Amino acid sequence: MRETSEIDLSRTLLNWYDHHARSMPWRVGPADRAAGVVPDPYRIWLSEVMLQQTTVAAVREYFLRFTSRWPTVQALAAAPDDQVMGEWAGLGYYARARNLLKCARVVTDDHGGAFPDTYDSLLKLPGIGPYTAAAISAIAFDRSETVLDGNVERVMARFFDIHDPLPGSKPQLKEKAAVLTPRQRPGDYAQAVMDLGATICTPKSPTCGICPLRDPCQARMAGTQPDLPRKTPKKPKPTRYGHIYIAQAEDGALLLQRRPDKGLLGGMLGWPGSDWSEAPAETPPFSAQWHSLPGEVRHTFTHFHLILRIWTAPLPENTIPNGLLVMAKHAFRPGDLPTVMRKAHDLWRNR
Repeated sequence: MRETSEIDLSRTLLNWYDHHARSMPWRVGPADRAAGVVPDPYRIWLSEVMLQQTTVAAVREYFLRFTSRWPTVQALAAAPDDQVMGEWAGLGYYARARNLLKCARVVTDDHGGAFPDTYDSLLKLPGIGPYTAAAISAIAFDRSETVLDGNVERVMARFFDIHDPLPGSKPQLKEKAAVLTPRQRPGDYAQAVMDLGATICTPKSPTCGICPLRDPCQARMAGTQPDLPRKTPKKPKPTRYGHIYIAQAEDGALLLQRRPDKGLLGGMLGWPGSDWSEAPAETPPFSAQWHSLPGEVRHTFTHFHLILRIWTAPLPENTIPNGLLVMAKHAFRPGDLPTVMRKAHDLWRNR
């Protein structure tokens, strides 16, 4: 059984959450939850996948568009891949969008359109890892699972004054978070800790004076809270280079390429181009007088920086190299391209 102090801490945080919970389009607030309103697992799952590697502010409009266009998991499962990938464009980490469709189809085909409600069963679905399984289980189904995102890690590191650096300290932080996770209202509690980290226990200049956990916070007492959590220094990102080829026919049609399903930007439309390396070879898709555009495209991925040189030429009639496609002018939408390819399009259009 938990110590009384631990129960009291959870109650203190829940009381704070009851008055200060953030309003989000996917969230059932504490008052509605107390009144019996049940969260929609589809909306919780969708928001958690979208929120990976990004912020609430960046996700909000994407979430509203997705749920307006595909209000149920069955509707999403039936959606054409291109439409979903197009709506995802700009959120990055496109493997998430591919797994989103795979998961929606598994839930629809194998689970009758209902998300399983336990951590272990959720973990078996495509694209759902330990954090997402715990978050859905807790928030959607009110199961007492320990949810550990970046906000929770920061709160735990400071509350317990843990100086071991991330990511190595994750198991220790999860163990501490589990001690505080209550059996009553675990879904609200998970969101309360995340809100605390996002609004008060922020990465820089935490506002400890209004924190509901300020008195027992060990880092505040030691004066170490601005330095926590510690992180192992990241290695500098390397820079890679590449060539992009944009060809347009007289009627405005464009030459495009669908990238392989596996790998970076998998399954997305883009421009034909070279590999991305330290010294890529020029590999135009057909023989022509290719002209290099002034300027360059710069983009940063998780593990490297990318600099692209853009080449352009007219697209001859009846020239469709293997593996490429010609898209009519009226069918082309720049918004369907991933961000780096859209940057290349913008540089070309503004030449």
